[in-house]
Amino acid sequence: MKAMILAAGKGTRVRPITYTVPKPMIPILQKPVMEFLLELLKQHGFDEIMVNVSHLANEIENYFRDGQRFGVQIAYSFEGRIVDGELVGEALGSAGGMRRIQDFAPFFDDTFVVLCGDALIDLNLSEAVRWHREKGAIATVVTKSVPMEEVPSYGVVVTDPSGRIQAFQEKPSVEEALSNCINTGIYIFEPEVLNYIPSGTEFDIGGQLFPKLVETGAPFYAVPMEFEWVDIGKVPDYWRAIRSVLLGEVRNVAIPGHQVFPGVYTGLNVNVNWDKVDIKGPVYIGGMTKIEDGARIIGPSMIGPSCYICSGATVDNSVIFEYSRLGPGVRLVDKLVFGRYCVDKTGASIDVQAAALDWLITDTRQAPPEHSPAERRAIAQLLGTDGVRG
Repeated sequence: MKAMILAAGKGTRVRPITYTVPKPMIPILQKPVMEFLLELLKQHGFDEIMVNVSHLANEIENYFRDGQRFGVQIAYSFEGRIVDGELVGEALGSAGGMRRIQDFAPFFDDTFVVLCGDALIDLNLSEAVRWHREKGAIATVVTKSVPMEEVPSYGVVVTDPSGRIQAFQEKPSVEEALSNCINTGIYIFEPEVLNYIPSGTEFDIGGQLFPKLVETGAPFYAVPMEFEWVDIGKVPDYWRAIRSVLLGEVRNVAIPGHQVFPGVYTGLNVNVNWDKVDIKGPVYIGGMTKIEDGARIIGPSMIGPSCYICSGATVDNSVIFEYSRLGPGVRLVDKLVFGRYCVDKTGASIDVQAAALDWLITDTRQAPPEHSPAERRAIAQLLGTDGVRG
């Protein structure tokens, strides 16, 4: 069976991570989120998979290649061009990407599924496809019910009693919402749906294709299903996803490495004197990471591979990406550290290099700038960071 993963977006709401990592490659404890999608597709018999790529396309293609090591076949549709020897992404939109593949050669010749490449899901795809076919639908949206207070964060799907879609509401207020069933970005299509998409132009599934289907009265349905869905639409979502995995709340996502103490997991060759650090799980520490005596790690927290946590530093309820060095006394609470950026759980970020704080957080592959203790205190007081406290 055939499927498509949407992987061409720039991921602007997940910056700064997506400056250098495309959204489908964002790691969930060292494993790209798209890899979990491939495992799900394979489990339900979808082994021929098209992926549209644009932003940082090489990162995706070089990791997944032809899909052989994942037990599936993968091909890529690049959306963009070369300018001055550099690949420049020019995404065609989610629906435009589908049409481009079909115009190249009629790949979609039977019922197929389309998944957004930035969510962890545990869905019975086989059951969803069965429901779609029983309804005789040309298109089906998999929906999920959420508490009414969460509705303003999502696109809402409004149906009649038979499940036929009547309308969409984009992030309505609680008072205006006509439903608490949201669009999960999981779709089931028949090839005929491509006749509703113009060729060679940018076209979106949710914003353009779906309203067209409603307007023309096409057999267009929503199937409500209860399943695990961890959306990584924004940086705070990613932070919560890592927390959920560490707390054991996400099925089918195991904490990697080996457990050295209850709730404390490590990769290979971690350098820690366990009796001289204060660690409270759940915590994951990547391979070749050093934690100096006197450091404090409070879970749920993830520290990536090849990091260096200096004496007196505290990592509390935080996510630290690879090659991060936290200086002596740094206290990170509810933070995400990615390269030169420190992001809080609301998504607000500090560029530590631009803010002259790179003596607090830097790359382990380079020596940190030299500042006297007095200079460090003066800079911290001036900027009001006091060690980038939470």
